[in-house]
Amino acid sequence: MNDQLQRIKEPASPLAGPYGHPFHPIAVTLPIGAWVSSAVFDIMSRASSEPRTYARGSADLIKTGIVGAGGAALFGLLDYLKLPKTKAVGLTATAHMVLNLTTTALFAINLAERERRLADGGEQAVSNRELCMSMLAIVLLSGSGWLGGMLSYHYGVRVADETVQASGLRGPLDG
Repeated sequence: MNDQLQRIKEPASPLAGPYGHPFHPIAVTLPIGAWVSSAVFDIMSRASSEPRTYARGSADLIKTGIVGAGGAALFGLLDYLKLPKTKAVGLTATAHMVLNLTTTALFAINLAERERRLADGGEQAVSNRELCMSMLAIVLLSGSGWLGGMLSYHYGVRVADETVQASGLRGPLDG
């Protein structure tokens, strides 16, 4: 069992990041930050005297999130390839991946609707439908983030093994 645990902590490729410090968790901060900010801009477009400015900013943030999600997905896939798919860790990772892909697709559909509306000179502020799609995507993103945290903090995917972790508890007075 320890060999299996060690195997899932080792990187599948140097592109996945070094042992104990995978790139996927840091890469997800870009799409998460961009998409949460886009939701704030959506709300601002409804409350501002400059709704088109916030609606355009939100669309740009959604684009940034989609690009960032592509990079995060690459790193995540490298980690995913190491996991036994029929075990709890693999099933959790599969659910995490499906939620992320669904979230990204929902934002892409949302973006296409916005671009079409803005190009046609439609309503300046974000529409009710676009706002609802953003909020649903944020809920899915939150669920996926919870599962991602479970993979790292509960199952220890790609984090240092227990001996490395224990070394951080030793002080200068320990022998």
